[in-house]
Amino acid sequence: MNKYLLLFVILLSTNALAAISKWVDSNGQVHYSDQPPPLDVRPKTLRPDANTQDTASSGVAAPQTIAEREAELKKSQKAKKEAADKAAQKQSATDAQQASCAAAQQNLRDLQSGIRMVEIDAKGERSFIDDQQREQRIEKTQKDISNYCK
Repeated sequence: MNKYLLLFVILLSTNALAAISKWVDSNGQVHYSDQPPPLDVRPKTLRPDANTQDTASSGVAAPQTIAEREAELKKSQKAKKEAADKAAQKQSATDAQQASCAAAQQNLRDLQSGIRMVEIDAKGERSFIDDQQREQRIEKTQKDISNYCK
C-alpha cells in the first residue's frame, strides 16, 4: 500500500511543476489551466514551467550558435592578449625607469666622491672636469634623480 501511495505522490508532484496559464475565451469567461489554450487565444502565464525556462522572462540568454560562441571566444582571447600586452609595456616602462634611477644615483655618488673625473671629447682627447663642471653635473643629476626615482 505504501508503494502505491508513494507512486501516486510522485505522479502528482510532476504536475505541480507545470506552467499555469490564464486566458479569456470569446464568451468572456476566464480560464486557468496547465494545458495549452486554443491557438486563437493569447494566454498570460502566471507561473512558468519549472522544467523549461522561459528565456524572455527569466533573463537567461538563448543558446548560442557555434559561430556566436567562436566569435565570443575570439573576442575574449583578443581582450586578454591586449591586457597582457598592456601589462608587459607597463612593466618594461617601470623597469626602464628603475634602471635610469639606479644609473643616476650611481652617477651622483661618483660625482660627489671627489675623485678626478675624465671626459673624452669628440676628437677622442681626454680632459679633466673642473669643480664648476662637477657642481653643474651634480645639480643636473639631482634633477634626474627627482624625475626617475619616484
